Amino acid sequence: MEQEACSHISAISELKVAKEHVCEECVKLGDDWVHLRTCQECGITFCCDDSKNKHATAHFHETEHPVISSAEYNELWLWCYLDNAFATY
Repeated sequence: MEQEACSHISAISELKVAKEHVCEECVKLGDDWVHLRTCQECGITFCCDDSKNKHATAHFHETEHPVISSAEYNELWLWCYLDNAFATY
């Protein structure tokens, strides 16, 4: 990690990456998304808050899984919802 991270981000020992470059929930709905985020607790990939459905944030509210990573190519960062913390790697 390049920046000082919160305890949730610091606890990540292995980065989970998107298995497919799609938001599973948007696919079910037939909707599009803007960017994708991968939950670092369960590994599921959902759409970001710039997307219509905001599935990644909804997943956090449902599960309290705190950390997501960008699933976008060439974006190397993590975000912790609980601590509003950002870190690059």
